[in-house]
Amino acid sequence: MARTADSPTPDFVLQAAEPVREHLAGATALADFLTGAGTLTLDDRRVIAEQAQILLDQNYVHLPLKMAMHAVNPGQRLRVLRRRLDRQTEATMPPEWMFHAEMSEIFHSVRDLHTNYLLPEPFARKVAFLPFLVERYTDQRGEHFMVTHVAEGFSAPGFEPGVEITHWSGIPIAVAVDLNAARFAGSNNAARRSRGVQSLTVRPLVMHLPPFEEWVTVSYLDKDGTGRELRESWRVVENLPVFVTAEALGGTTLAQGLDLDVDEANRARALLFAPRVVAQERALEAGRPAPEPLAGEVGTTMPSVFRAQEVRTSSGTFGHLRVFTFNVRDVEGFVAEFVRLIGLLPDTGLILDVRGNGGGVIFNAEFALQALTPRRITPEPTQFINTPLNLRICRANQDFLGAWVPSMDQAVEIGSAFSGAFPISTEEGANAIGQQYFGPVVLITNARCYSATDIFAAGFQDHRIGPVLGTDDNTGAGGANVWMHQDLVRLLQDDPQSPYVPLPKGAGMRVSIRRTLRVGANSGTPVEDLGITPDELHRMTRRDLLEGNADLLDRAGEILKNLTPHQVSITDAAPAGDALRLKVKAVNIDRLDVYVDQRPRASVDLSDGQADVTVPDAAAAHSARVEGFAHGQLVASSTERLN
Repeated sequence: MARTADSPTPDFVLQAAEPVREHLAGATALADFLTGAGTLTLDDRRVIAEQAQILLDQNYVHLPLKMAMHAVNPGQRLRVLRRRLDRQTEATMPPEWMFHAEMSEIFHSVRDLHTNYLLPEPFARKVAFLPFLVERYTDQRGEHFMVTHVAEGFSAPGFEPGVEITHWSGIPIAVAVDLNAARFAGSNNAARRSRGVQSLTVRPLVMHLPPFEEWVTVSYLDKDGTGRELRESWRVVENLPVFVTAEALGGTTLAQGLDLDVDEANRARALLFAPRVVAQERALEAGRPAPEPLAGEVGTTMPSVFRAQEVRTSSGTFGHLRVFTFNVRDVEGFVAEFVRLIGLLPDTGLILDVRGNGGGVIFNAEFALQALTPRRITPEPTQFINTPLNLRICRANQDFLGAWVPSMDQAVEIGSAFSGAFPISTEEGANAIGQQYFGPVVLITNARCYSATDIFAAGFQDHRIGPVLGTDDNTGAGGANVWMHQDLVRLLQDDPQSPYVPLPKGAGMRVSIRRTLRVGANSGTPVEDLGITPDELHRMTRRDLLEGNADLLDRAGEILKNLTPHQVSITDAAPAGDALRLKVKAVNIDRLDVYVDQRPRASVDLSDGQADVTVPDAAAAHSARVEGFAHGQLVASSTERLN
């Protein structure tokens, strides 16, 4: 039986949550953390700058686009930096934070959240935070910035979810957000502004320099409209571990499409504001049973990845599946759980919500699409930029990069800027299970959807699965497969002339290595900097932020209510002599095409929603598939395994 929101949490979940509280209690003040931070030698800095130049000049797929679109030249900036480093000594080199600041600024200049300088120890794996969350909404009076979550154990007079922020350290809050946004990468205005809000209170230090200020002064209006001020110090704590760890090259390691900033920030937000989810995850990892879900929710084995529930809207009851991340190494397990959850939700319609999903493993994003449509999924093709070094990498790893080699070889003669375009995901894997959900589907996106989630949203739109409802004008516009510098080191580890060397002190870098292109009606259009434009737009409201997205879900429900459901299923399949007899049930279908063992065998018109189809010489068949059409358009498909 499902628990209600007021039901007590089981003891073992409370016990699992206790280490989370202790972990947060161990957070240190920013000033204390920075004492003694920074151990890079001058030689370390030179190595980092040299490797960055190789990465950006010879591997970075978007370099021509970014230099033209944003009028930047990161390669020249690195050459100048390296010249200055050559002139410095250990005694004259500037403080380490200035080196990190310049490296970060160079990488941020291309406005690509895939291409990053990752700070070394002790910054890696740490997050700087304030114990509350700020989100943005709009109404007739304009935009507002409101506190939506407060960390457990934190209190201040009148400071609670629902209070409105007016100033941030004396700066009007909207201006403070814009100033913050200008410091961080983002492929379009919507993405940058969204990052400006997110980074007000949560900053992963692997991606960002620590805040320059040790504390902030927050001016706010309490629920009575009384103006108040709060001074709160930044604190630093170790973040939750990543979902994906290193594995052999050629698998999901080289199929990453992840906004690391959003991924780190989402894990920090779970640590600060969703300890129950962290406790669930730890209980499952320890082999304990998961707690009963809240009323209306469907239990999941991946609570940090999915949240599934029934939602009642003004237009009816629908399923709502939140997908927080695609960053799961177990692709088969991810797809299986996705299919299981949508199968337990109402078939009246599905609200698929990927807001704030920074992406992850591209296979997960592309393999999940097939469950929602009868159409065959075409994975997005990808391209390298043609450079001698990229060709060398592909030649050395023919098993999984060989498809790109012939076109890169040819580029020497014909001068092509990019290689041929080939998908990362296999078409076989993207179509292995076929359609599993038969109700109408609407996809909800925002500007923090990035990378593999951009690929998912593009595939959803390009395969005409359903409408896209956005809370921002674009998705984050991350159109690339991203590799770590350490992956490049490993890819040429047997080459004695490899230009790559390991980075010192836990420093890291990431680079957009293969750009992604859209398919279908948008075939050949790059995702980078353009993103996915929603079909419908909904601006977040105060009610959305305080009442569980109530207005947003109502808007999604209105869209679903106006869509026609189409269903088809094989209710019985049995041999009849040498023939195969199929009983088929359908909803809003006027024609059925029947395939047996992948071969077309019959086509019948429907008028009453059901049909008996006899296929001669098919008694020993292994599979039967029926495809349903309405007004000449393929709208539903179902496959039955036989024998």
